[in-house]
Amino acid sequence: MTRKIRIALITVLLGGLAIIPLFAQQRSIADAINAGAKRISYSSSRQGTTQAEPKVIHITAKKFEYSPSTITLKKGEPVVLELSSEDRTHGFNLKEFEIRGDVKAGEVTRIAFTPGKTGSFTFSCDVFCGGGHPDMSGTLVVTD
Repeated sequence: MTRKIRIALITVLLGGLAIIPLFAQQRSIADAINAGAKRISYSSSRQGTTQAEPKVIHITAKKFEYSPSTITLKKGEPVVLELSSEDRTHGFNLKEFEIRGDVKAGEVTRIAFTPGKTGSFTFSCDVFCGGGHPDMSGTLVVTD
């Protein structure tokens, strides 16, 4: 591989971060990539992360209820809903946020979102699960 092609490849892959170490010390491509990666992780650790870690909410579905049945979140707070079923397949439908998922027995369904509006919103099962199905619902409360 010619020197120009090698430099172009590194420039594309790393946005130019590894060109100086490659020229200055005649490093291999792998060394240059590692040097660039160290520089990237150093600068991002110095700046800190601006994006908050999502809050994880565990929700269990079973005939004919969700537990917990009321969930309170803050507007703009990232969240991951971890849904599981104790008995059979249920649904999870939160229409106001256009969120929908199947909740299967023995599996965990993860739904990530960030509520962008405040209020009280109903979530419900949308997979028929028996006689009490119409009453299987819960409430999401989003505050400022």
